[in-house]
Amino acid sequence: MSGTSGENWQAEVDEIEQRRRWAAELGGVAAVDKHHAQGRLTVRERVDRLLDAGSFREVGALAGHGSYVDGRLQGVTPAPYVCGLGQIDGRPVAVGGEDFTVRGGTSWGGDRRKGGQGGFVEDLAYEYRIPLINLIDGAGGTVTSARRRGHTVFPGVDGFERSVELLGVVPVVSAVMGTAAGGPAGRAILSHWSIMVKDSSQIFAAGPPVVERSLGQVVTKEQLGGAHMAVDVAGTVDNVAPSEDKCFESIRRFLGYLPQNVYELPPSVRCEDPTDRREDELLRIVPRNRRQPYNMRRLIELVVDRGSVFELQPSFGKALITAFARLNGRSVGVIANNPMIAGGAMDVKAARKQSHFIELCDTFHVPLVFLVDVPGFMVGMDAEAAATLREGMRTVYVGAQATVPMLTVVIRKCYGMAGMGTTSKNGLNLKIAWPSAEWGSLPVEGGVAAAFKREIQGAADPAARQRELEAELRALASPLRTAEAFGVEDVIDPRETRAYLCRFLDAMQGRLKSDVGPKYKSGVRP
Repeated sequence: MSGTSGENWQAEVDEIEQRRRWAAELGGVAAVDKHHAQGRLTVRERVDRLLDAGSFREVGALAGHGSYVDGRLQGVTPAPYVCGLGQIDGRPVAVGGEDFTVRGGTSWGGDRRKGGQGGFVEDLAYEYRIPLINLIDGAGGTVTSARRRGHTVFPGVDGFERSVELLGVVPVVSAVMGTAAGGPAGRAILSHWSIMVKDSSQIFAAGPPVVERSLGQVVTKEQLGGAHMAVDVAGTVDNVAPSEDKCFESIRRFLGYLPQNVYELPPSVRCEDPTDRREDELLRIVPRNRRQPYNMRRLIELVVDRGSVFELQPSFGKALITAFARLNGRSVGVIANNPMIAGGAMDVKAARKQSHFIELCDTFHVPLVFLVDVPGFMVGMDAEAAATLREGMRTVYVGAQATVPMLTVVIRKCYGMAGMGTTSKNGLNLKIAWPSAEWGSLPVEGGVAAAFKREIQGAADPAARQRELEAELRALASPLRTAEAFGVEDVIDPRETRAYLCRFLDAMQGRLKSDVGPKYKSGVRP
């Protein structure tokens, strides 16, 4: 008779529960206390704070190394990786991260990887078409693996091919929570967006001991790969958060602008902000003095849904602003030149930033809004040495390849090849302008000096003649002259910008729906 005493599976269930308790203890009280003393959360605490309350369904909690005496289980050291299913704002995600309290989060020799490149959590995201969140806190492989194997192995993708595949299918977020080197550092870069924690996390190809041994350079982890180097200087990581909790908040916000996968459109949210809102401040935000800068970030805030701006890479490539925002509750990607930095001229870092953001928005069907004030590519010896022209033309190429709908608003300057990269070549090519707008191959000042060099030099008063020529050509540069020829589709009152964009964004939804699906063979390039 089933269910009688001694014939059920309670003993085995009790053992499962005990194994789960051991897993929950991570690397033990001493290791956890040491981790906390460094101001860091454990991987389980991170998962709990990131996800919707109670939504985590762990997979692989029983994995690890058991300790046995005479065949009797004494304890289990858990595998140094925690992963599973969760939810963010009610939408399913795959999440995984190293447990630094066990072997410093280094790779574990089980039959199947739980995380890392080619691990279960990546397969989960790929097969179920749900976003992947990597909570990275490990240093990767070690030379001691050769002793265990008895031989060395060639470096290879060894699972990275799945990491690459994911970039064309689902949103991938990497959060560097501690020190990341080697494979985990590489995996952090193979993502659509990355973030780290100020003063608490670092990322590099190899750490200080290797750098000192190889190059004789003595540096700290923070100098080599802290937030200043990785985010501000190199752009290796996109954003930095002041704390782990702010990091999780940013991850949740980032994913809120994107669909679950490339076969869906981004989610819309209820919008309480009137689409016909007119801000008088927009009428005076651009100075009449063409050389005087203004606050482009403020301009963005006045146009998009209130409180909806989420900027990517705010401290890198500062001549350009890239941000997610919403118009009438719908996701848009905003690309805006920043006149406060070098007059908005595109340098090599801004070009890299623009290329990546265009690919990101194109992959996930997020329409682009260009707010243009660019005098052209950065010029001079430093710019040429940095290959600004090559990187700048790469972003023009990326823009020309993109198929997501684009809307262009020329705020002030739109010149040269950099200006060429702000319009849609594969779609409607709708361009609207403010009264302050101007465009052409070159700004009038530099263009006159080059085109009329002999005439100016031969004049009785060269400076006066140059001013006369500049005034003549500037009159022809009025946006209303171009509008007469329908060379620009509209010139508008700046206060109409929000309503204009919202109207066209609503109208393009049928086009967006018809284009769902993969855009690139391998998705967004790192």
